[in-house]
Amino acid sequence: MPEFLTSPFSAPSVISPVEVLVRLVIAVSFGGVIAWIYRQTRTDHVTTFPGTLVLLAVLIAMVTQVIGDSVARAFSLVGALSIVRFRTVVRDTQDTAFVIFAVVVGMACGASDPRVALIGMAVVGGAAFIMKPRRAGKGGAVETFALDVRVAIGQDIHGAIASTIDGFVSERRLTAVGTAKQGIAIEAAYIVRLREGRNPEELVKALNQIEGVQNVALAARQVDEF
Repeated sequence: MPEFLTSPFSAPSVISPVEVLVRLVIAVSFGGVIAWIYRQTRTDHVTTFPGTLVLLAVLIAMVTQVIGDSVARAFSLVGALSIVRFRTVVRDTQDTAFVIFAVVVGMACGASDPRVALIGMAVVGGAAFIMKPRRAGKGGAVETFALDVRVAIGQDIHGAIASTIDGFVSERRLTAVGTAKQGIAIEAAYIVRLREGRNPEELVKALNQIEGVQNVALAARQVDEF
């Protein structure tokens, strides 16, 4: 049989237990660095996600060592892992990028090429810090909230609704007004800045208690100026 047909299915080279342990320890360390970068550059992250990045780096390092140079093992692992179904959807594209980051670093550790992982962490980590959203402050981006209120068609948005909003915000600006639900409701969109010490949940609850209010949505956003 030709060599190019038999070589992919030949037994992979044996790795000593000490070397396996060293690679996995390196993967844990590098995964911890990735998790630290994630915490420093993502202000609204899920608390369990950094730990997931560490475990992912270690698992990928293990998979890379199991596969080795064996194409047969690679196809076997793909078939085995295809039965796994993940129900949680990654809510942000940057979170997806960090998942890929952990996967690549884990592969580099498993393949015993930590130089690629180190250089990659330096470059990707630097890019993540450069593109980190700026917090509210003088001369920087101002953190505001987008407020959407849906009321019945006969409700006055400039009456009780406006006065309730003013009790929680230092500034507000009406950006859009339109009909909803085939003309039986009015939807108003505002950009607001909460007063110091005010909780967004309190504003939502207060608006929901007004008669005629059908829906309230408050979302954080970044704008250059109010």
